[in-house]
Amino acid sequence: MRAVRYHEYGGAETLVVEQAPDPHPGPGEIRVRVAAAGVNPIDWKARSGALRELLPVELPAIPGRDAVGVVDEIGAGVQGVDIGDRVFGLGGLTGATAELAVLSAWAHAPATWTDEEAAGAGLASVTAMGGLKALGPLRGRTLLIEGAAGGVGSAAIEIAAAQGATVIGTAGERNHAFLTALGALPTTYGPGLAERLAALAPNGVDIVLDTAASGSLADLIEIAGDPARVATVADHANAQRLGAHLANAENDSTLLAAAGELGRQGRYTPRIERTYPLAQTAQAHAHAERGHTRGKIVVRI
Repeated sequence: MRAVRYHEYGGAETLVVEQAPDPHPGPGEIRVRVAAAGVNPIDWKARSGALRELLPVELPAIPGRDAVGVVDEIGAGVQGVDIGDRVFGLGGLTGATAELAVLSAWAHAPATWTDEEAAGAGLASVTAMGGLKALGPLRGRTLLIEGAAGGVGSAAIEIAAAQGATVIGTAGERNHAFLTALGALPTTYGPGLAERLAALAPNGVDIVLDTAASGSLADLIEIAGDPARVATVADHANAQRLGAHLANAENDSTLLAAAGELGRQGRYTPRIERTYPLAQTAQAHAHAERGHTRGKIVVRI
């Protein structure tokens, strides 16, 4: 199969398109013929070597955790999916940016989503849902999302709104119209946030989801009034020290199915900033590393 691989840790220039051995699913796994794969921060952090002590990869490695495609091989013990089904989902830390990928968690992709949208849904939706779940029931509560314009933040807006929350999102001013279109009240991040929130939410903010890891976690806890009312999916370094919930993305087919159902209802559509062809995966990684992405970046296989 054709795949993107890197043979050593380093910058985006280490990524090359080449032939690689076909993978095969083990028990409880499926293989898909990939239509598109998402690009996530974990991909370039793993590739750069920044995570080698915590999450080492076996080189050469194929970047990518989430993908959409048509099932073409099914491992032992798998039920509820057939050859030819279009699914989106998650594999291991690596392996998705290739013609064939093995998934360990998946759900049927809504017909309303394009391949690019479905490719951007996997990791973003389970990460957003994990963070929101840590905060308890959402209906009738005011939720602040820090870093709301990114892939996880934009997913969290629609998922939380679908569960009855009033959502306020922080982002740069250029993304305020984007947040409004998703269903959030926009405001800028940084100094003076508490004062701006007082105008937007006179009764206060009930709960906070941090997707940015911008160093603001202590301020967000002060705004919420209690670290138990704050969850982060990004600031591993400070969550435990400050007592906030830390939610890690899990390969959970139940969460993926819930995201897919919201998609079928028209209540959640993954937002895609840009799609790159397979041959330009290095450019896609470079784009992601610059940050400030609006929604998701996707590689079309």
